[in-house]
Amino acid sequence: MPRRTPAITVPALVLSLGLVAACSPADAGTSAPPDGEASAPTGDVTSSYPLELDNCGVDVTFDAPPERVVTIKSSTAEMLLALGLGDRVVGSAFLDGPVPDSLADAAAGTPVAEPFSDEVPGTEAVLALEPDLVYAGWESNVSADGAGDRDTLAQLGVSTYVSPAACKGEGYMPDPLTFETVFAEIAEVGSIFDADDAAAQLVGEQEATLASVTPDGRGLDALWYSSGDDIPYVGAGIGAPQMIMDAVGLTNVAGDVHDTWTPFSWEQIIAADPDVIVLVDALWNSADDKIARLESNPATAELTAVREQRYLVIPFPATEAGVRNVDAVVDLTDQLTELDIDE
Repeated sequence: MPRRTPAITVPALVLSLGLVAACSPADAGTSAPPDGEASAPTGDVTSSYPLELDNCGVDVTFDAPPERVVTIKSSTAEMLLALGLGDRVVGSAFLDGPVPDSLADAAAGTPVAEPFSDEVPGTEAVLALEPDLVYAGWESNVSADGAGDRDTLAQLGVSTYVSPAACKGEGYMPDPLTFETVFAEIAEVGSIFDADDAAAQLVGEQEATLASVTPDGRGLDALWYSSGDDIPYVGAGIGAPQMIMDAVGLTNVAGDVHDTWTPFSWEQIIAADPDVIVLVDALWNSADDKIARLESNPATAELTAVREQRYLVIPFPATEAGVRNVDAVVDLTDQLTELDIDE
């Protein structure tokens, strides 16, 4: 299906910063930058306001950097912490797990350390914090059933911004998601908060880390097991799981499914017999729970990966597009290297 590029960046700014991913497709599953484009910026760059963005099909204008932000989902809270913007957060909600050790100091003393809601907050709870921006990880977070629909919040003087990687509308949904998209969001958030230099530095560091990873060359198949009992819910072919597995050097057994995540029957998993299984470790469905389920079922207990206990574990907050994806690639690559697999 023809698709227009998601409007997630300010093109002139991104090009001037040189924030297009610099690693080769073989290294990270992304496009290399055009000839002569620098992978890291030099000098100070500042945003200009008003800043007008097309965010998931919603026009958003920032007249100044936001000062009071409510974040919804771990990906958004961690984005601001990674950019040194934790002091702008007045409330954080619906976190998917603890922040990584690398951001623990940045989170200390901020509302991210003490979320005001374990679920998507309601409009009243959000407005009580007097935010000028709600930064949401999913489009559904800013709906009438969530923190409030975007038009209503705008009429009340509250801007909204949804992680572009989570856009679902035609022409806005990344297809597939790439690290270039992830890095572009970092750049755009930097522009919104007049933190362009911090964003450029973070992107440069993540590009360098990603480029340093050597994908596994053994041609291993993998199942990305996210959740589910009767019907497993697994990473499909165009979302963050696929992006991460590509960078690690794993072939996704559900990669032909044109979606981000998908139901995938036990019969399909047994037929695929993956070499390794990536287990998502979530507060509500731990990796240990999944292992117990796999090993107690006579059918799945005979899977090669289960018999040989070839498990890779990834925390849930690292499975959605954001600043933790590159570290997830490094972590999974290290875990995979430690597995004794003769292929």
